Amino acid sequence: MSLIPNTTPKLFSLSAVIVGYLLIDDMTANEQNALGNWLMLVGQLVSTNAYYAAVVSERNNNSNISNQDTLKMLEKMLKALEKEVNDIKKDINKVS
Repeated sequence: MSLIPNTTPKLFSLSAVIVGYLLIDDMTANEQNALGNWLMLVGQLVSTNAYYAAVVSERNNNSNISNQDTLKMLEKMLKALEKEVNDIKKDINKVS
């Protein structure tokens, strides 16, 4: 279920202005304040959740990249060691 309409950012923002004006007509200042604070709390909750999800995703992506980089480096080191072992074997065979 998606509460976010598939529309342009400007139209989406305009809809918030329209809803805001419709809500303030029949409310006292205290009721407007209470509703406004409640809506800001909802917004903060949604924003905090989205931000933390992005942080977790970024950490997972960085971890995967780091693991891939480490694996590539270890493979290069292994190839270098194999080459060194082969060179030493060749040197030993030359001496024998």
